[in-house]
Amino acid sequence: MPHDNVTMTLSTPDGKGGVITTPPFTSDDLKNVADKVRKAPRTKPDPEFDAAADQAYRVTASELRSFIERIERLNAEKQDIADSQKEVFAEAKARGYAVKVMRKIIALRKRDANDVAEEDAVMELYKEALGM
Repeated sequence: MPHDNVTMTLSTPDGKGGVITTPPFTSDDLKNVADKVRKAPRTKPDPEFDAAADQAYRVTASELRSFIERIERLNAEKQDIADSQKEVFAEAKARGYAVKVMRKIIALRKRDANDVAEEDAVMELYKEALGM
């Protein structure tokens, strides 16, 4: 039983919760489009385009390498600073200071004074409620 010139539509989600539907088309319409595609001239090689595309790739790779190297240098600097901080804490500990408390004080000094006061007040209230 041949199915000549069947009418069809295609539907696909549009990514926004809706659906995109094509207008009705026939199998002859598909055959005509396929024939046009087969008969369409092939593009000729374009050495200038290929060279420009290759150069664009090299520029992009060079720029990417530059960004990565900058990040790596910054990471090395960050590690140097962390090592220096460890040395300072070790020196303070050797002189008898409580490094754990020093870290808490540094964290407190970074915060807003009002936030610290509010937290301290709530802490005292809770401690009082627990009989501490």
